[in-house]
Amino acid sequence: MKRWIVRAASGPLKGAVRVQGDKSISHRALILGSIAKGVSRVRGLSRGEDNAATRRAFEAMGVRIEEEPDGALLVHGVGLDGLRASASPIDCGNSGTTMRLLAGLLAGQSFASTLVGDASLTRRPMGRVCKPLRSRGARIDGQFVAEKNDETAPIEIRPMPADIGLSELEYDSPVASAQVKSALLLSGLYASGSTVITEPVVSRDHTERMLSAMGAPLKVMGPVVMLDPHEWDHWLAPVDFTVPADPSSAAFLLVAGAVVEGSRVGARGVCINRTRTGALDVLRDMGCAVLWSPKGDEGGEPVADLFVSEKSGALRSGARVGSELAVRAIDEVPALVAAAATVPAVSEFRDLRELRVKESDRIEALARVLRAFGREVEVLDDGLRFEGGALRPTWVSSEGDHRIAMASALMALAARGEPAFGSVRGATVIEDTECVATSFPGFVTVLRGLGADITEEELA
Repeated sequence: MKRWIVRAASGPLKGAVRVQGDKSISHRALILGSIAKGVSRVRGLSRGEDNAATRRAFEAMGVRIEEEPDGALLVHGVGLDGLRASASPIDCGNSGTTMRLLAGLLAGQSFASTLVGDASLTRRPMGRVCKPLRSRGARIDGQFVAEKNDETAPIEIRPMPADIGLSELEYDSPVASAQVKSALLLSGLYASGSTVITEPVVSRDHTERMLSAMGAPLKVMGPVVMLDPHEWDHWLAPVDFTVPADPSSAAFLLVAGAVVEGSRVGARGVCINRTRTGALDVLRDMGCAVLWSPKGDEGGEPVADLFVSEKSGALRSGARVGSELAVRAIDEVPALVAAAATVPAVSEFRDLRELRVKESDRIEALARVLRAFGREVEVLDDGLRFEGGALRPTWVSSEGDHRIAMASALMALAARGEPAFGSVRGATVIEDTECVATSFPGFVTVLRGLGADITEEELA
């Protein structure tokens, strides 16, 4: 077990860093590179534990993945039909992306697979991918949980007979989910008919961009995506690109700069795909306009250097998050809640039911963190409403959720005054922080490099 000791910032944070490669794009580069026909070279891949789980999964299915001296990965693609059965259940660790996308990919294989995960992942809903996959003929089942009327891991996938195959699919998704959309598109690579997916709001589109770049017969029309395998030669071209920096990780650093007066904090080479820039829009509406310096494209994704400074303005208004904006900022909501907690104004976060089925129930977890720092909060069915203001040093637990841990650290940078129970010499204590390695290994080192007073302790 690890914990962080964080003290209020004694001065401005300064510096510009390149955070690790985008986690979502890294998953897709590993998955699609593994089933491409040829060798893909991927630079800047995220080294978080979630992406490591995806890499191990494909190595277990016979894909050779090598690391070059410069850190680039060579993924020796085996083609659409070259995967082989893993000798043991595939451990997806804590990664919902790994499990859901693999469910779609493996649904069309001629061998059986079992997908397992850690205790947190095993509680997360998997019916959202299993049900539509079954509707196109996949032989896939999760563990049915009666009280949730849903399925969870382990997921059992039986072989798909060659003379049957997956059928066409037209699916109106009840939620805007890139994981569901991607799982169904991956299954569509093995289907005899077309795959048509309609979302209520457009979710992140990294799978569509990468599939198109690799030669898949994909069409996108707003919230509708169609994969039509007719007159396609059924092979994907390998890729050679650099994964842009993760906007979700960058958001936590930008918010750190926004909550500490006088700071100048930058994140370099960040993916600014419009489906991922919701947090920047929210910060602008709160009074802190993140400055962009466009740097072209990386792997079909637009990138830019991002900065917050005194020139950007200060946080002065509450946050208003909901509808389409909630989808585009879903992973950054904990950072935005931390920003809003420091502003003496009412903030409201809505349309966030998806946060209840993340690594933790993030709505309840964020409410507990806010209360620990001394703010009153109203928990809504789909979000939170609270008034920000002065924060006090306190003791909190991440509850095993990486983004809750990082959001707590941001609030701690602004927490001053009489400490709450459990703090150490006026500092904030954040317990159970090893989970941050799933998405942002080195978070403490980066934040300390910017000037934050944060230390990490290993508990016996």
